[in-house]
Formats: sequence, structure tokens, C-alpha cells
Amino acid sequence: MVYLEPPPQLLQLLHESLPNNSSIINDETAEVLAYIATIASSLATYDTADWVSALEPYLSTLIPSSNDESDQVTATIESFLSKTQALNSHDDVSSDEEDAFGGEQITDIRFSLAYGGKILLHQTKLRLRRGHVYALVGQNGVGKTTLMNAINNGKLEGWPSNLRTEYVDSGSNVDPIHEAKNVFTHLLTDTGRGDEDCKAILTELKFTDVMMNGTIGELSGGWQMKLRLAKAVLIDADILLLDEPTNHLDSKTVKWLEDYLMSLKETTVLIVSHDTQFLENVCSDVIHYEQRPQWGPHRKLVHYSGKMSSFVKKQPQAKHYFELATTDLKFIFPDPGRLEGIRTSTQRFLEMEHVNYRYPGMDKDTLSDINLKMTLSSRVVLIGANGAGKTTLVKMIVGDTQPSNPTESRFFIHHNLRIAYVSQHAFYHVEQHIEDSPVSYIQWRFKDGFDKEKIESEAYRITPEEQQAIDDYNLEGIWSRRLRGGVLEYEIKKKNVREKDNIYVSKDELLSMGFKHLLRQTDEKIASKEAGLDLRPVTTSEIQKHLDDFGLAQEFGTYGKIRGLSGGQKVKLVLAAAMWNCPHLLVLDEPTNYLDREALGALSAALNEWGGAVLMISHNKEFYSSVCSEEWLVADGKVTVVGDSSEREMKAVAKKKTFEKEKAADEILDSKGGNTNSNGDKYKDATTNFWGQTVSKKEVRQFDKAKKKGDIALMRKILQIPPGKVMPGHEDLGDGTAK
Repeated sequence: MVYLEPPPQLLQLLHESLPNNSSIINDETAEVLAYIATIASSLATYDTADWVSALEPYLSTLIPSSNDESDQVTATIESFLSKTQALNSHDDVSSDEEDAFGGEQITDIRFSLAYGGKILLHQTKLRLRRGHVYALVGQNGVGKTTLMNAINNGKLEGWPSNLRTEYVDSGSNVDPIHEAKNVFTHLLTDTGRGDEDCKAILTELKFTDVMMNGTIGELSGGWQMKLRLAKAVLIDADILLLDEPTNHLDSKTVKWLEDYLMSLKETTVLIVSHDTQFLENVCSDVIHYEQRPQWGPHRKLVHYSGKMSSFVKKQPQAKHYFELATTDLKFIFPDPGRLEGIRTSTQRFLEMEHVNYRYPGMDKDTLSDINLKMTLSSRVVLIGANGAGKTTLVKMIVGDTQPSNPTESRFFIHHNLRIAYVSQHAFYHVEQHIEDSPVSYIQWRFKDGFDKEKIESEAYRITPEEQQAIDDYNLEGIWSRRLRGGVLEYEIKKKNVREKDNIYVSKDELLSMGFKHLLRQTDEKIASKEAGLDLRPVTTSEIQKHLDDFGLAQEFGTYGKIRGLSGGQKVKLVLAAAMWNCPHLLVLDEPTNYLDREALGALSAALNEWGGAVLMISHNKEFYSSVCSEEWLVADGKVTVVGDSSEREMKAVAKKKTFEKEKAADEILDSKGGNTNSNGDKYKDATTNFWGQTVSKKEVRQFDKAKKKGDIALMRKILQIPPGKVMPGHEDLGDGTAK
């Protein structure tokens, strides 16, 4: 019986290459021959020495012994190699249509490409011609960005050394050293052009003098992309590599980029983008990642002349590149859970009336007279030019900043509102764990029952001045919170003061003492507890089950490293991590960046099904119009509301915070009757004490902590079991006499 399934054509070529093949091929040798063909399908080169080294140990066991056995084995391998090479060359010719378009040929190479231990492309051809604009198309994770990096670094086998390339990356990798550079100086240094040329291109892209003289890190995502494009224009390379160039860009800048690319006659352009309409407008050819049965498990690049629409006519199964729909992929968002006092999906959890915001040191408001509201039914898109103030408004809504006119405005946000903010800066946090798996990252982030990454962020971090105020107040900690008469009060525990002497202090008083970040941390931890994060296990299986709901398979979630994830896979990880705490409001900053069409379709469907509120910044009208019926237009410091979010089913309701306990191996055996020494669930949960009285919620929490530590004495004390007595149902706690 043959278990391996190598490419059928490759196996047939191996059979044809064997001497006296009729006597060698039989049921006993079939598995070995299948194994040899499988190895051959994975070899990255057509080097004879590599093939002999890899295949000779196995073939020598099949070819009958003779004086010239070694020569016969080598001859068989060389024949097999020649036939395989001819087969692949034939495939290249049959799928290559470039000659119809002319232009100077600047590359014609055959190569294999791998990332880590995974082969991305196997013995594929790449032929490029001057003046062509190629769309590099494939699903998330196939290796498009890896190929661009290899081209930019000259790492492809046979790549011409005389070609000058310029790579405009997507901006997903945050580099603090790069962001500290001066904008204008960086452009001068990296392009080698004069002041006049650099200033002209920046002025054309609407950079102000303040922006030119500032640092790169002070620019928003859209302006940073404009800067990278300006640099590429000034360098005038032979090959221009663009990785998601429309990310963050407003419609006017996208039109400018389209016009520039269409004007190029001597530069070859290779583009990766999930903006299909942009590709349709600019590309002359499509290079597609394809997998065919005769190629085995690996992909090759297949060329199609013409625009994206022409490509789809030739490959109808690729029509999903033009459709915002999903086939097999599905995202499942967790229900938001109850929000105290909110009984309908149209009840407001956020209100802003006459709110202004001005950056410190500025003499003019960035936003003024803002009047907005949000409910659980809200589906809102923020629209405006780069730098109009969209991100500024979002930061106020998520609590990172406060209005500049607190006494003259009303700004209400529900104290228990859980917010998931998926910003572009989220990539920076993920890449601090680049050597960890996605599962390990989420374990680190949520193992303490709250979002550690958020608590350690600048918006939540306690400053030295605030810590001094805490010490001066002799504050040990904030133990709880209550709403009394419409006023939030916090239970204060001071050092060297008994617990029963704790006092309640209002939020306004604590803020006036300078405890802003301490209160934010307290509110975040209480909100996390409301979501059940203190009970939710952070085991590998629980987290992977959560990642499965966002399309990140076990291969990448449990066994892969964040370093090996594509841009689209990182978006899925960031989204999954943000949704771990079951938020009521999901804020998305350019969610369409990096995701392919199928993933966008899955995201759209999940958002429409989800019971929480959505606020997004997006320039992709096709996507945001499929989710949002309300638009907030940001321009000239004002926000204009267009449309209205219709009432939706109320899904933010109270639910019992329970999670399935992961069974240990011996428990599974025990349930099947195959284990006589099982620990099982050694200590049962506390419901009633020894005297039949119901255990309080506080005692239940104390009991659970004691159970985790194995503190039998404390468990007996909580259940009020007298010394020398054994409590029925809790026999494992003994009689209290054991030392």
C-alpha cells in the first residue's frame, strides 16, 4: 500500500528513467519509488550533484547489483533530472504570455524561494520587461512580501546585479530609529538629490513646512507612506517594488500615484496590493501564485498579460479578487456581554457635546464643537483627508486624551465600556514578541486576567509624578468601585490602615489628586473581570480555538513564530488579541490594509453579525459601505454626521462566565475507564459550606485561589469544616489532622 502521493507526472518520469523498469516496479518497491519522487519534487535546484546526493541512497537499493552499479544509479538520476527539467520548461512556455507585449527584457531567471523551513516557490520562472507594471497576486501568506524583499536584497538566484531597485514597504514594521529622523534631511540623504528637487516633490504631495522640519514619527500613517513614495520617485530606479502602496492614502493621493505609475516608460513596477481597483487602473500584467497537481505541493509564478479583469476571464476561480465575499473563511467574534445600565442596543454609551481638542503648545484647536453619540447599534466610518484629525478623534474616544474645554463641554463614556482598538501601532507591539508564537504572545498578554500590554502602554503607565502623589497619600491600592447617586466612587485602602476602615472617594476627587493613570488601570482591570478574563484559561488549546475563529490556523498560531507571519496574518493576530476581552466597541484603523479579498469578506460578514459597536477609519468605500450606514466626515476641525445607524438586535446581555476546563491526559483515560490512578478534578468547587450555608462570591474566589495553590488548610477554613471532621463531597480535604 502506497501512503505518499507525489506529483503523478514526476512519478511517471521516474518510472521511465529506471533501467529494466518492468522488473524494478512492483508492489514491494512502490512506496520507495513514491518517496524518491516526493523528495525530487522538493529539491530547490536542478544541480546534478544535489539530485545524486539526495536520491542515490534510495535508488541504489532498487537497482540490481553489478560492477557498474554506481554509474547506473547516476545515469538513472541524470535521466530523471533531464526529463523533470524538460517538463517544467514546457509548463513555463505554456503559461507565459509576455512576448505578446514587447519591451526590453531585463530579467529571465529560474529560482526557488523559502522562508524558514517552508518552500514558498519551487523552480519557478520570473521574466520582467522594461516599462511594464506587474500586479503580484496571491492569497495572504503565500510569500508576496518575502519575494519583494528577496528581489530588493538581490537574494534571488541569477538576479542581475546591474539593476537598481527601490522598495516601498507597507509600513507595518515600526523602527524607532527611523522614526526619529528629520523628514527633509532623510529625503536629502537617502536620495542624493538637491534641496530644490526634494522640496518640490514634498510640496506637490502637500507637505507643510512644519512637517518637513519635523520627525518621521510625528507623521500619520498616510503621510509616512507619501514620504516613502516621494523617495521612490526621486531615486528613479530600474525596478520599483510597491508593497501595499495605497495603505493610509486618501483618494487624491491614490489618483496622484496612479498618474505617476502610468507615466513611467523606462521603469518596471511590481505591485502587491489588496486594492483591486487600483491594480485594475495601473497594471499591464498579472503574476499569479498558482498551485497545480503536476507541480506537487509547491507553488509557481504564472504570468498573464493584460489587466486584472482580463486575468479573471482567463482564471474564473480568481473572481474573488473583485468580490467582497468569502467562501470557506469565516471570522467569529465573541459576544460583547452585558454593559451595566444599558438595556437596549440604542441606549447611548458615549456622548460628546461641544467638545474641543487642542494639542499642547498649539494656538489653534485641531477639533472644535464636536457633537457625537454612540450606541451598541452604531456602525460608523470616519472619513477625511490625511491629517484632518480622524486619529485625534479616535484617541479621545478610546480615552487616550481628554477634551481641552472640560468645563464648557459634556463628554460621557460608560465607565465599564470595553474597547478594542486595532491601530496601526498594534503591529509595533506584536513585533516586540517576534520570536514567540501567536499563542505565546496572547498568553503573555492576558495571563494575569487583564490586558498587560494595554496596562503597560504610555496611556496607562503611571508617571513618576503620579507615583510620588500616590506615595504622599499613603495609598496602598484601590480595592473596588461603586456607582452611588450617579457618582463613581472608589474604595481606597491606605497603608497601615485596617481593611474595615477603607473609605470611598469620588472619581473627580482622585483625578484632582493626580491619580489619572491609576484610575485608568483600575477601570481596565474591573472591565476585564466583568468580561470573565479572571476565569478564562490561557491554555494553548483555548487560545488556538480563539485564533481559529479569526482564520489563523494551528500551523501558524501554535507552531509558527510571529516573525514568519505575513501582513495579513498579523492583522488576524492583532484582531484576535483585541477581541479576547469581549469588547463592546471595536475601533479599526484602516482594517483593509494587508487583508486579501476573502479575508475582507469574512471580516465584513463577522462585523455585521456581531453585537457590539463599530468605529472604523477607512478609505475603502466598498468595504466600509458593506458595514457602516453612518459616516462622520472630518474636515476643517469639524465633524459632520451623515446617515444613521439602524437599531440592531441586543446581544450585549448577561451570560454566565464559564469556560470549559481542559482535561488532563489521565482524566481523559479515566473517562474511558482506562486509568485507575487518576487525580481527576482533585478538589471540587465550593458551593455550600460544612453547615449547608451558601458560600458567598468572595469566598468562592478565595476558595478557587486556594485550590490552585493546593492550600488545604485555607479551603477547610472557607468551608468552615471543624477539626477532625470530613466534609461529604470534599473527602480529599481530609480531617484536618494531617501535618
